[in-house]
Amino acid sequence: MPNVTDLALGTLELGAQLQGSVCHFRVWAPKAKQVTLRLGERDRQMRRADKGYFELEATAKAGDRYFYVVDGQKPVPDPVSRLLPEGVHGATEIVDPETFPWTDQNWRGVPYGEAIFYELHVGTFTDEGTFSAATAKLPYLKRLGVTMIELMPVAAFPGARNWGYDGVSLFAVQNSYGGPNGLKKLVDAAHAIGLGVTLDVVYNHLGNEGNYLGMFGPYFTERYKTPWGEAVNYDGPDAAEVRRYLIENALYWIREYHMDGLRLDAVHAIFDNSQPHILQEFATRVHELGKQLGREVAMVAESDANDPRLVRPPERGGFGYDGVWSDDFHHAVHAALTRERDGYYQDYGDPEQIVKALNEGFIFQGEHFKYWDKPRGEKCGDVPRSAHVFCLQNHDQVGNRPKGDRLTAIVSRGAHKAAAALLILAPETPLLFMGQEYGEKNPFLFFTDFGDPALQKAVVEGRREEFEKFDWREVPNPQDPQTFFNSKLTWRLDEDVLAWYWKLMELRKKFVIGPERTCRAELRGGVIVMEVPGENPVLRVSVNFGGPAVADSSWKTELVSDEDGSMVVVETRLNP
Repeated sequence: MPNVTDLALGTLELGAQLQGSVCHFRVWAPKAKQVTLRLGERDRQMRRADKGYFELEATAKAGDRYFYVVDGQKPVPDPVSRLLPEGVHGATEIVDPETFPWTDQNWRGVPYGEAIFYELHVGTFTDEGTFSAATAKLPYLKRLGVTMIELMPVAAFPGARNWGYDGVSLFAVQNSYGGPNGLKKLVDAAHAIGLGVTLDVVYNHLGNEGNYLGMFGPYFTERYKTPWGEAVNYDGPDAAEVRRYLIENALYWIREYHMDGLRLDAVHAIFDNSQPHILQEFATRVHELGKQLGREVAMVAESDANDPRLVRPPERGGFGYDGVWSDDFHHAVHAALTRERDGYYQDYGDPEQIVKALNEGFIFQGEHFKYWDKPRGEKCGDVPRSAHVFCLQNHDQVGNRPKGDRLTAIVSRGAHKAAAALLILAPETPLLFMGQEYGEKNPFLFFTDFGDPALQKAVVEGRREEFEKFDWREVPNPQDPQTFFNSKLTWRLDEDVLAWYWKLMELRKKFVIGPERTCRAELRGGVIVMEVPGENPVLRVSVNFGGPAVADSSWKTELVSDEDGSMVVVETRLNP
C-alpha cells in the first residue's frame, strides 16, 4: 500500500495536463496491452510507463476533446476527466485549470469549531439548478448566519437529474450545473463574503451507468459488498494505484477548487484491511495540504456505526476526522415529534434519548439496536462534542422517505422552532438542510435520469423494496422528471420562522463557539433543559414539546416561542 509520503501535494499528475501548446496525457491501465489516445479525428498509440501507466505528449489546447481506446474496445472518456460536456459516455474535454481568475488569495478558511453547515443540492436549490443561480443566493446565506455551505456531490453522473451519489467520473464537474468554472465562481464568491464551501464526495462505490473504470484497471473488488454493488479495491492486488487515484481526487478538490473541506459519504461501506487505513490517509493528506496552503480544511465522515474512532486522532488509534454525521439526535427528535416507529425509528421516541444525545453525542454506545438486532456504537466520551454533526433534516432523512416529506411539513411550526433551538444552541455542530430555515414545505424526493432501460427498471423496483420495513408503499417514480421538479425549493419564506433562525444563529455565535464547548442537559418534569457550557453556564434553553416551559427570573429572556402546544424559552445569565 502507498504510504502517505508517496503522494505529492502539487499539481495533479493524472489525466490531461496542459503545458503551453503541449498536453501530457497519463492514464493507469495495468492489464492493458495497448492504450490509444483518440484526440479529435486522430489516433495515437500511448507509451507504456512504470506501474501500469500509459503516457503521451501531443499538441492540444483547452477545449479539445478526446477518448481512450483500451485494447481495441469502444472509445471511453478519461478516468480523470475534468469536464464531460457530452455526458458520462461522451468525450473528455481538456480544461486548463490555471486560467481561472481566483480572487481569494487572502482567504484562510473557516475553523471547524465555527462551522454551521448548510447542505444544498445544486439542481433543486434554485429554479435554474445551476452553480450560477446558487451563487446569487450567497448573500442570503450569509445573512442567515451559516458559515459553511455543503454541496451534495457534483462529480459527473448520468443524465441531468441525480442526487450525485451515482457519480461515475470523480474528477469531472457536472456539466448541467455549470462545469468547472461555474463551481469555481461559486467558491470564489462565497469566500469573498466570508462563507466556506465543503463538498460531499463518494469513495465507497461508483454508479453503474457510465462507469468505465473497470476497463482500465482493478478499481473494484468482489471481496466486499456495499448496498450499491462492488466495493472499491483499497486492499487487494494493485490497490496501491487505486488508493492513489482516490487520494488524488480528495486533494484535487481542495487544491484546484479551493474547497474548505470534504464530507465523505457512508464510510462504513469503505473496506480496508491494510495499514494505514484508507480513511486515515484521506484525512491525513487533506489536512497536510490545508496546512501547506495556509487554510483551514475540515474533514467530516458519514457513518451509521456510531464509531468514535473516526474523530479520534491517529495517535489514539483514530482516523483524525474533524466531525462525523451523528444521526441519533435527528432520530430521537423526529420520533418524539412524529411518533413514528417504523424502520430505525423503532429504537427511538424516549425524550431522555434527546437529553443523552445533547450530553454525549451518540445515544447508542454499544447497546442493542433492535432495527439491526445487534449492538450498535461505542463509548464516545473522549471526543469533543463539536465532532458530532447534528441535524433536523438532511438529504438522507428527508429524501429517503418515500414521499420526501420534510419535518417542517409534518410537525407544527411551534415544534419545529423548539427543535431548532436545541439544534442550533447545542454544543454539537449543527447542519441545516436547504429551505429548513424558512419552513419549506416542498418535498425532497429521490430522483434519477438513467438512460439504461435495465437500470431504470432496477431503480424503480429497488426503491419500492427499500421501504418494506417502514410499511410505506406509495413511492414516486425516481425516473419521472416531475419527481425532480417537485423537489425544487419554492422560496416561499415563513418570515417568522426565518427570523427565529436568525436570532438563534446570533446567540450561537455569541455564546456557543469553539471546539471544546459542552453542555449539561436534563429532563425536568417533561421539559428538556440544556445549559451551555456544562460548568458555569451562560445560556439556557428550555423546551417542552407538549406544554409550557418556565423562565427563570434570575436569567435574561432572549427568545420565547409558545405556539401549537410547544414552548421554548432561551435565556442568558444576567451576571455570568
